[in-house]
Amino acid sequence: MQDKGITPSQTVGPFFKYGLTPAGQYDWNDAFTGDLITPDATGERIRVEGRVFDGDGAPVPDCMLEIWQADAQGRFADPQHKRALPNTKFRGFGRCGTDANGAYVFDTVKPGSVPDPDGKPQAPHLLVAVFARGMLRHLYTRIYFGDEKANAGDPVLALVPEDRRATLIATRASGGGAAAYRLDLRLQGGDETVFFDV
Repeated sequence: MQDKGITPSQTVGPFFKYGLTPAGQYDWNDAFTGDLITPDATGERIRVEGRVFDGDGAPVPDCMLEIWQADAQGRFADPQHKRALPNTKFRGFGRCGTDANGAYVFDTVKPGSVPDPDGKPQAPHLLVAVFARGMLRHLYTRIYFGDEKANAGDPVLALVPEDRRATLIATRASGGGAAAYRLDLRLQGGDETVFFDV
């Protein structure tokens, strides 16, 4: 048998509508959505929104984002998480695709502080995975909240050079209704979002 070499790499996108389980449009269940709020979820309701841009500053219309977060009390919905609340329906996981303008939206509750592996408190944040065309592996980042005093002592944020931290911090928009936070994600370029090697 002759060696043909390795198979070519595949990128992690683009993503198609049926893979994003839009509410009621396909037979696949709607477990994955950008609306994480459940009737029993406690805490401040928030909206996190922004746009995803490529290295040329153009919007990425076929990107997929996933978030994972703690609830308002700092508990993850994971059986291995000792502080988890087994009777809540809040799962803390969401997925959405970007629209033609590269926009994304998550409706959720503001997460509470969680300890890092050494027990140090982390500032409230969302864990984010970015999947997009042209990337061989997805990217990981975090979204912090600009109005959180705890950001100053966050052990992960402290690892990021000070002049790059703004790429991880969502600003709170003024106005009525649920609080809205905005953060654009940039996959490359001078203002590239800080991504983590995990």
